[in-house]
Amino acid sequence: MGKKKVIYGIEDRPKLPIAILAGAQHVLTLFGATTLVPLIIGPAMNMSPSQIAAFIGCVYFGMGVATLIQVWPKSGSGLPIVQGSSFSFIPPIITIVGIYQSQGPNVVMQYVGGALITGGIALGIIGYTGLVGIIKRAITPVVIGPTIMAIGFSLAGTAIGAASTFWPVSLLVVVLVFYFSLISKNRFFNIFAILAAIAISYAVCLAGSLAGIFPEGHAAYVNLRQVASANWFRVDIFIPWGPPRFSLEAIGAIAAGFLCVMIESIGDYHSCAFAAGIDDPSERQVSKGIGAEGINCAISGLLGSVGTTSYTENIGLIGLTGVASRYVVMIGAVILIIMSFIGKLGALVATMPNPVIGGAYITLFGTIGALGIQNLMRADIGSQRNILIVGFAFLMSQGLPGWVEPNQALFTSYLGDVAGKTIWAILNTKMAVAAICAILCDNIIPGTPEERGIAPRGDD
Repeated sequence: MGKKKVIYGIEDRPKLPIAILAGAQHVLTLFGATTLVPLIIGPAMNMSPSQIAAFIGCVYFGMGVATLIQVWPKSGSGLPIVQGSSFSFIPPIITIVGIYQSQGPNVVMQYVGGALITGGIALGIIGYTGLVGIIKRAITPVVIGPTIMAIGFSLAGTAIGAASTFWPVSLLVVVLVFYFSLISKNRFFNIFAILAAIAISYAVCLAGSLAGIFPEGHAAYVNLRQVASANWFRVDIFIPWGPPRFSLEAIGAIAAGFLCVMIESIGDYHSCAFAAGIDDPSERQVSKGIGAEGINCAISGLLGSVGTTSYTENIGLIGLTGVASRYVVMIGAVILIIMSFIGKLGALVATMPNPVIGGAYITLFGTIGALGIQNLMRADIGSQRNILIVGFAFLMSQGLPGWVEPNQALFTSYLGDVAGKTIWAILNTKMAVAAICAILCDNIIPGTPEERGIAPRGDD
């Protein structure tokens, strides 16, 4: 398979203005999903608006630090891969919320922090000692493919939900992304397709709001009063919710998130390498990457954030723009850290209307799912064995969590409280279901190395 054509390779350093804009494009790409995680978890634990705002700042700071650790070759994979707040941790954290909610949001976050620190250290050991290499042997393209597909396509509801708040603006974003990335011959627009589409659509919403076309309360309305009322600086960044607390229930529940992060990230490393036009990541790269994921989650626990993982959305951005520079991703990480300190800057970004984010989601989440299909091409996609395995794993990922979610009591009654909630959290996560089903089938059902996509490949 030939390497993907890129405009800026992994070692390239674009001129600073271009690098800043490209880094900002990464920030805008991950903004919606990243902000959505604290917006889901915060209200679930009855946080006040000011606490949710602080929570969002904690998440930005944790992501920026984590990205620098992951992108630096001495500590992480060295791939141009952004770290963001993971949807994989939402079900386990909601489980922790249910256990400790009566004690208040600060206490809940202390238990979340303790669980992230414990699980993060364990994952760091698995990664840096090379133990993940043993696990990786069971994770072939037949496993990675449906897992990445489940991540991308399971987000369709999120994309359509945001876009449907006002379709004209959302479709404007989609049309502009297609035009700038696939039709336009202008190299600048090719590189900044997402950023340009979002900026133009945001300008349309702002102009419509100022002209009274979009009244307050309209989905496309831009409320600049939020910026005026925000504080300039946020200084409470280390253990902002109080010292971490540790419990077996919380640690057991969040293990589901770490399982998903490990499987998801191994697939993401391969997708990122392909999008960047470089060889598959080495076993050492994967080990360091997973080790960094663990350390990043532990640091997030100390910073009052949530678990972080490699962001598939931004891999899709690399595929769309051809900008795979590690330097660009590092600048994006610095922008995130700056955003976490400047309250008004974060508030300005937070004025982005839902339809604009929804339009970006439609283009990016579809690209994520397609990256899963692309991974499958490394295996024999004409094999009846693989068709059955992938079809089964993907169908179960889309259907089983819907049955599992309302039946937590069934799991706890048979397996006990801790084990039952842990298994429930795992099976309530679509990407985990896809990974588990594919791993079991691919490693039990006989198949040739060529079928499974693990045979040595010569240069094409």
